[in-house]
Amino acid sequence: MARAEVGIIGGSGLYKMDGLVDVERISVETPFGAPSDQIVLGTLDGVRVAFLPRHGIGHRIMPSEINFRANIYAMKSLGVDAVIGVTATGSLKEEIKPLDFVIIDQLFDRTTKRVSTFFGDGIVAHTCVAEPFCPELRSLLVSACRRANLRVHDGGAYVCIEGPQFSTKAESGFFRQLGFDVIGMTNVQEARLAREAEICYATIACVTDYDVWREATEAVTIQEVIANLQKNVGNAIAVLRDVVPKVSEGRKCLCRSSLKDAVITDRDLVSDEIRQRLGLLIDKYM
Repeated sequence: MARAEVGIIGGSGLYKMDGLVDVERISVETPFGAPSDQIVLGTLDGVRVAFLPRHGIGHRIMPSEINFRANIYAMKSLGVDAVIGVTATGSLKEEIKPLDFVIIDQLFDRTTKRVSTFFGDGIVAHTCVAEPFCPELRSLLVSACRRANLRVHDGGAYVCIEGPQFSTKAESGFFRQLGFDVIGMTNVQEARLAREAEICYATIACVTDYDVWREATEAVTIQEVIANLQKNVGNAIAVLRDVVPKVSEGRKCLCRSSLKDAVITDRDLVSDEIRQRLGLLIDKYM
């Protein structure tokens, strides 16, 4: 059976992971449908890695169409217990410049059309996401960025919008007034679902633009986003290659036991259908 230790989910502009050897592409079926694409399994500096392009090869899946549940469940089914996301973001603050990296530590959800939980339909779980990113993975990413002499911001609040359109100036100004640091369209659901799956999760936010609030610059375009992200792909891959071998070095975070007391449904009322669908996540607590 195919297995991996670390998962990497690539965002806009990062559709393949350089440096992998012993590569194979596999299709993974989940109770929630198909992931965004086939998963690329390979070895990166001695560690088995599962790579998945969030928007599919060729960028054919809109943010609202991404099957986040299938993506995270597929990683879990491969044995992955730590996932690093790479995402394009707009800056909402002058000091966070295009081509900077932000290792975000907070999320604010402004989406309206997405499923953010594996639970429901007869089973309820309330997981804690006060700190939605694994602190130990975040620390590794920040340190790797500094070793690579990159401009990195340790922490930042990411506001997730529905998209696929970019913000209006009124919206962008509103988000600035609320104190958010960066803006994007994908990370909330990944982080919440990773927590339910007891997977450590952290994100490299690659800043591509100043959104639309800054009068001194032109309004953001997708061409600008992709161009700046492609400039930073090499840096992102360098950070990933630094971090991946260190991921399994004695993490003591609580991410991998986040469901321990979260499922509050009477165990006698959990149907066989639910057990079959969610067994990968809940069996050890049933």
